[in-house]
Amino acid sequence: MASAVTFKILEDIARDLSGSEITFPTFLDITFQVRAALKDPNLSVEQLAKLIGAEPLMSAKIIRMANSVALNPSGREIADVKSAIVRVGMEAVRTVSFAVAMEQLLKSKQMQPFEDISQRLWEHTSHVAALCRVLARKLAKINGDEAMFAGLVHDLGVFYLMSRAANFPELANDKVELHALLVGWHDNIGHALLSAMGLPESVLEAVRDHETDREIVAINNLSDVLFIANKIANRTASWRDAELDGEIDTSILDTLFNAEALAEIVEESEEEVHSLKAALGG
Repeated sequence: MASAVTFKILEDIARDLSGSEITFPTFLDITFQVRAALKDPNLSVEQLAKLIGAEPLMSAKIIRMANSVALNPSGREIADVKSAIVRVGMEAVRTVSFAVAMEQLLKSKQMQPFEDISQRLWEHTSHVAALCRVLARKLAKINGDEAMFAGLVHDLGVFYLMSRAANFPELANDKVELHALLVGWHDNIGHALLSAMGLPESVLEAVRDHETDREIVAINNLSDVLFIANKIANRTASWRDAELDGEIDTSILDTLFNAEALAEIVEESEEEVHSLKAALGG
C-alpha cells in the first residue's frame, strides 16, 4: 500500500513541476512573492517593505534580524520594516522568507505525524546554513550570505515531500517507506522546485549535487561548500534515521581537515547557529 502511495505522490509532483503553470504549496506563497519581487531590478525598498509588511510574522523576523547583535553593534534599535530592510539588505529578505515558510510548515497541524523528522530536519538545516557561511568565508572566499541561503534551502525537497505526504496518513505510519521517499527523492525534487522559482544556477547546482559523493581536494565553489557543510552536519545533526538509512559516509572530512581544523570550523559554526536562531527567533 505504501509503495502505491509513494508512486502517487511522485507522479503528482512530476505532473505539477513539468506543467507550464506551477502551483506552489501554500507554505511557499510569501517566499515566491518575495522572490518574484526581488527579480525586478527597479524594485525599491519602499515596495519591498510594503510586501513584507503584509505578512506580520515575516515583518517581525526581519526587524528581529536587523536588531540582532551581529547587525546592530551600536545598539540602536529599529522598529519599522523599511529601516530593517535597509540594515539587513534585500538578499537577507529572501533568506528570511524561506526560513519563515519552512518553520511555519513544520509547526503546522498537518505536519504533526512527522514531528520527530521535522525537528531533526530544522536542526540539520540550521547547522548546514551556518556551516556554509563559515566555509564560504574561511576557505572558498565566496559570498557568505549566498552560501548561507543555499544551506537554508538545500533540503527544501524534504519539506516539500513531507507537505505532500501529509495528505496520506498511511505513509506516516510506514516509517521505512517514508524515509526511503525522503532520502531518495529530496535532492532532485528540491532542485526542480527551486528551478521553477527562478533561483540562480549556482544555487540550483549546489542543491542538486549536495548528496552526490565525489572527490574534493579543495573547497572552491558553492557546490563544494554545501556538500562539505552537509557532510559535517551529518556527523553532528543529521535528520536521517541511522537505523533505517545506515551510517552516512563522512570520511571525506578526514581527508580535507585535521581534527583541530575541523573542530575549529564546527565551533565557529555553532556561534553562527545561535546567531541565526536568535535572528530568526527560532
